Amino acid sequence: MTVIDLRGARDFSANPYPYYAKLRAEGPAHAVRTDDFERVWLIVGYEEARAALADQRFSKDWRTTERFSATSNPINANMLEMDPPHHTRLRKLVAREFTARRIEAMRPRVEQITADLLDAMVPAGSADLIDAFAFPLPMTVICELLGVPDIDRDAFRLLSNAVVTPVSPEKESEAVHAMGAYLVELVEGKRRAPGDDLMSALIQARDDDGDRLSPDELIGMAFLLLVAGHETTVNLIANGVRALLDHPEQLALLRAEPELIDGAVEEMLRYEGPVETATFRFTREPVQVGPVVIPRGEAVLVALGSGDHDPGRYPDPDTFDIRREAQGHLAFGHGIHFCLGAPLARMEGRVAIRALLERCPGLTRDSDDEDLDWLPGLLLRGVRRLPVRW
Repeated sequence: MTVIDLRGARDFSANPYPYYAKLRAEGPAHAVRTDDFERVWLIVGYEEARAALADQRFSKDWRTTERFSATSNPINANMLEMDPPHHTRLRKLVAREFTARRIEAMRPRVEQITADLLDAMVPAGSADLIDAFAFPLPMTVICELLGVPDIDRDAFRLLSNAVVTPVSPEKESEAVHAMGAYLVELVEGKRRAPGDDLMSALIQARDDDGDRLSPDELIGMAFLLLVAGHETTVNLIANGVRALLDHPEQLALLRAEPELIDGAVEEMLRYEGPVETATFRFTREPVQVGPVVIPRGEAVLVALGSGDHDPGRYPDPDTFDIRREAQGHLAFGHGIHFCLGAPLARMEGRVAIRALLERCPGLTRDSDDEDLDWLPGLLLRGVRRLPVRW
């Protein structure tokens, strides 16, 4: 088995797309070595990625493989790391509370939070867009939705970053255990003082058979909703704004025709989505992907960012075009693990970016590409800071 070494690949974090293009030209799936893993399989073609995301021969439960066995933590009791029927049960319990109606009812509040953040930011004339806007907006929204508005957001942000973009296995392990302890206290506090919010509803939720979330499952659900509910939207907003600023003709077009915002956000998701690879899958049996067979028990990453730049699916894929028909992109995944919060993320992105462009007509980058601090690892796609001025 030939393993392609991506360790120390020049400029991979800043621009992985040329590397993905080279891999796609050689085949849809490859065994690769990264800074974090001696061997992991990477699926890079659009059609193969879409198929893998819906293929039940790929397990999401790392506990099903000996190679990746480890001590469990309550935060792992979430539906993203489970297969049917456990995944089906958990998603059913949460989906009935996480409804499109509830999300649409939040639009006025999202617009108000956006306006308040811009009121505070705009007079300064410059800011780190992530600290001032892209982070606090989705963090405020998800905390209010779950009913934990008094969360220590700075502390939670540090823990969340350490879990999803770890700098070392040791730091990741420390952060996972700290996050678990943090969420135990948070859920217990909400259990003692319930309110009219999603977390209280989840604590009390029962299906028609009387099923309900166990204590560990509540911790896992809180982790998934809080982390996924803000981390990805932070990068959706920041990556989308960065794409506009790097393509002034597209920025001018969106300013001239703000009604294009829905399609523009879809193109932002396709062009520079917030999730570079889906979380791990594990082969239950040998699985053929293109000309190669991935053996049983192997770890597999589906490269969403590569699939969305596959010229077999999107003509001229490295061009950012807000008029493009970008539907069918993989930014939110596919299949039974399709992102439950996709409607909320889309709504927040549309509201935030449209309002930002209206309030900051002179918006421009305040740093060079060389100054960007890219998030480490293959999970999330984004930067730690985005200095802008207007």
